[in-house]
Amino acid sequence: MAHIPPSSPRRSSRQQPRRQAHPVDELLPLPRLALYGFQHVLAFYAAAVIVPVLLGNALGLSRQELTHLISADLLTCGIASIIQAFGVWKVGARLPLVQGVTFTAVSPMIAIGLGAGGGTAGLLVVYGAVITAGIATFLFAPVFSRLVKYFPPVVIGTILTIIGITLIPVALQDAAGGAHLIGTPAYGAPENLAYALGTLVFILAVARIGRPFLSSVAVLLGLVGGTLVAWLAGDVDFGGVREADWFGVTTPFHYGMPRFELLPIIAMLVVMLITMVETTGDVYAIGEITGKRVDTDTVARALRADGAATVLGGVLNSFPYVAFAENIGLVRMSRVMSRYVVVAAGVFMVVLGLLPKAGGLVAAIPHPVLGGAALSMFGMVAAVGIQILGKADLREERNALILGVSLGAALLPTTVAPFFERMPDDVRAVLDSGITLGAVTAIALNLLFNVFTSRTTMEIDWEDIGDPAAEGGAAPAR
Repeated sequence: MAHIPPSSPRRSSRQQPRRQAHPVDELLPLPRLALYGFQHVLAFYAAAVIVPVLLGNALGLSRQELTHLISADLLTCGIASIIQAFGVWKVGARLPLVQGVTFTAVSPMIAIGLGAGGGTAGLLVVYGAVITAGIATFLFAPVFSRLVKYFPPVVIGTILTIIGITLIPVALQDAAGGAHLIGTPAYGAPENLAYALGTLVFILAVARIGRPFLSSVAVLLGLVGGTLVAWLAGDVDFGGVREADWFGVTTPFHYGMPRFELLPIIAMLVVMLITMVETTGDVYAIGEITGKRVDTDTVARALRADGAATVLGGVLNSFPYVAFAENIGLVRMSRVMSRYVVVAAGVFMVVLGLLPKAGGLVAAIPHPVLGGAALSMFGMVAAVGIQILGKADLREERNALILGVSLGAALLPTTVAPFFERMPDDVRAVLDSGITLGAVTAIALNLLFNVFTSRTTMEIDWEDIGDPAAEGGAAPAR
C-alpha cells in the first residue's frame, strides 16, 4: 500500500478543525432550548400584557374584549420574535431579541382612542395609525440605518440608561402589589414587599453561588419559587385559568376595518421614530453583550422586523412592536446568547396566544414576585446603557450635558404630571412618556452640540461595538 505523506492534501483537509459557530448562532439541545425559551416568556409576560390591559381599561373595553386583546398580543409577540431572531429574507436581525409592544406607544394610543370616542370605535382609529406607521417604518428602515452615525455612544447609552431607569419604577410598583392597587391599603403591604424581596434575593443567590446552568435559569427559578411560596400562603388566584377557554384564535380585523385619520397617524409616526432609535440602541446593546458584530445592515433588518410586526399587530388586533429591553437584561444575566432560544420563546408565546388557559396560568404569577424578578432585569438594562456610555468621553462638557439634561427630561412626565395635563392632546400624546422625551432630548442635543459643528465625537465607528476582536469574544453558555 502506498504511503501517504503527512503533507498530503487529503490528510491535511481531514485535520482542518471546523470553525465553531458564534454563541448567537449556536443551536442548543432541545431540553435547554425549551427551558431557556420559557424563562424568556416568564420574564417578558408581565410587560407584554400590561399594554393591552392599560389601553383596554382606559378605553372602557369589556372583560371579553380585553381577554381577546391579550391573546392577540401574545400571538403577535410570538410571531414577531421568531421573525426577529430567526430572520426571513432581509427582515430580522438574527440576534436574541424578544419583540414586545412598546411602552412608548401607550399614552399616544390612549389619547387617540379616547379622542375617537373610546371603546372599539377608538381601537379602529388606533389600528389605522398603527398599520400606517408600521408600513412607514418598514420602508424607512434602510434610510434610518444609515443615520446611525448621528447616534454615537453618548446618545445610545443615554437612551438605554433612560429605558432602564424608567422601567425600574414599573418593577417597584409590581413589588408593592401592582399599579391596580395604588390607593388601597394592600399597596405596599409588608407581605408584598416580602415576596418581591424574597424572589430577588433568591435570584441573586442562585446567580452568585449556583453552577453555570443554574445561574442561567436564575430568573425562571425565582419566578417559580416565588409563585410556589405565594400559593402555599394562599396568595395565588387561579380563577382566571378556570374561566379561560381552552382554545381561541384571533381573526384579522376582529373589531372591524381600521379607520385612517391624519393626526393620529402623525402621532404614531413620531412614536415609531422614537421606537426606531430605541431598537437601534437595543441592537447595539445585544451586540455589546454577545460579542456579535453589528453593522448598518443588521440595524436595517431589525427595523424592518419592527415595521412588519407593527403592521401585523394592526391587522391581528395588537399594537406597535419593539425589541424588549428587559429581555436584553435577561441575556446579560443568564449569558445564554443563542438566538434560537428566542425562537423557542416565540413558539411558546404563539401557544399561549392560542391557548387562553395556558396564558391564564402564567398570568397567575403574583405581581410582587414579578416585581422582584423585573427589578434585577431592568437594572441590567440601565447597566448596559452605562457600559455603552463608557465609550463616550463624559469629561467633554457637551457629552455630559447631553446625558444630564436627557435624564432630567426623562423624569419630567412622572414627577410633574400636571405640566403635561395642560398640553393639547396631540402634543401630550407624543411627549407624555419619559422614554420618548428623554430620547428626543438626547437626539436634539447631540445634533446641536456634535453634528451642526465639527466634532471628533462623530468619528466614533459604531461597528466597533460588539466586535469580537475588540471585545475578546464571548463564550457560549453551557
